[in-house]
Amino acid sequence: MGAALAVIGDAWRRTLNPVEMKRPDNESTMEPVDRTAALNRETDAIEDAYRTHSRAVFATLVRLIGDFDLAEEALHEAFIAALEKWQQQGIPADPRSWLVSTGRFKAIDVIRRRARFHRAADELVQRVDAIAAANASVSEREIQDDRLRLIFTCCHPAIDPKVQVPLTLREVCGLTTEEIASAFLASPSTMAQRIVRGKAKIRDAKIPFVVPSLTELPDRLDAVLSVVYLVFNEGYSASAGESLTRPDLSQEAIRLSRLIVELLPDPEAMGLLAMMLLHESRRQARLTPDGDLVLLEDQDRSLWDRDFIDEGKLWVQRSLESRRVGGYAIQAAISAVHADAATADATDWPQIVALYGALMQATPSPVIELNRAVAVAMADGPAAGLQIIDAILQRGELQGYRLAHAARGELLRRLGDRDAARAAFRRALELATQEPERRFLTRKLDALDQVE
Repeated sequence: MGAALAVIGDAWRRTLNPVEMKRPDNESTMEPVDRTAALNRETDAIEDAYRTHSRAVFATLVRLIGDFDLAEEALHEAFIAALEKWQQQGIPADPRSWLVSTGRFKAIDVIRRRARFHRAADELVQRVDAIAAANASVSEREIQDDRLRLIFTCCHPAIDPKVQVPLTLREVCGLTTEEIASAFLASPSTMAQRIVRGKAKIRDAKIPFVVPSLTELPDRLDAVLSVVYLVFNEGYSASAGESLTRPDLSQEAIRLSRLIVELLPDPEAMGLLAMMLLHESRRQARLTPDGDLVLLEDQDRSLWDRDFIDEGKLWVQRSLESRRVGGYAIQAAISAVHADAATADATDWPQIVALYGALMQATPSPVIELNRAVAVAMADGPAAGLQIIDAILQRGELQGYRLAHAARGELLRRLGDRDAARAAFRRALELATQEPERRFLTRKLDALDQVE
């Protein structure tokens, strides 16, 4: 996405000469008029439109066209057209609609150009119109959001469950292959192969890009919630880069989650929304003004968003009252316990340990076990937590997970074993790709080096 944005920006700059000649009404000579400022404004506008609308436009084009690759091509054709048209006519009042309309016509043009080489082109043109009509009919009644619609489509039961979520994160949400691989603790090459297989399955099996009926949606809900959950995680704690967070992704995940709850008031959907709201409530307290990481126990709780906390706790209650409690609802309950504590010392750590035990039964994973170990350390002392983390690592799990080594380093530091703590923090630093985390770990190492 970033590379495409750079290409579009370069193309935009090449369409204008920053210095033009203008003949004033009262003069006969030509004088240069510097258009750099105007060019910068126009460039900023097209780049902002790309960041703001590109994935939404792509989702709509996939719905209309029924082909990922063709929709991607049409998307970029539309932005290239915008470079010229918006320069001449100004930014339209509704850039997204303009881009969708232009992209659809560009797709049809591409299909017709291929007619010279492919006899099935007429069928493809008809397919564009047929798919558009089918989706329009159903979407008016059931799902009003193209991105959510496309998420449900990518989570079709015919697609391998291991492929559904990565495919959706890449094609619908715009996450990079590296970001997705980080979320799944997999290599980028492995994840790229899964995404390619998913697109091939859609193509070869001719899976229709149509809206599923309400009766079909529950079968896809687990995968859809996984997508939204992982989008939020990437926004809440970015896998790499200069910034700890990506607010655009977190906000989009919350928006989609609200739509899902409205569409299907499932307890797990409500639990996911609750969990995200409660986590998001802490955003302003998680960073210093310089962008450095602040741990939960050190955060200024007056900065927490009480409206998000109150709404999140309401959704937790509604989810738990259903008595069909799943992993998201339990995670939300854990966040609610943190939100109820006026200070870090007032946190009910035994309750959090118990909730993590329930979470391990609902959705067992080494990452959840790691989080429980940290809670145990807070409740029963660092030695108890360290024993659990060491057992996880000795099983060969989470060896490449930076947070496991960082947590181990902190518990060793608290136990006074500076050499072992230093080694653990160094391993975490080797694995960290996010700059705020790297600065945090570097400070931890510096502090250990200053202790004699």
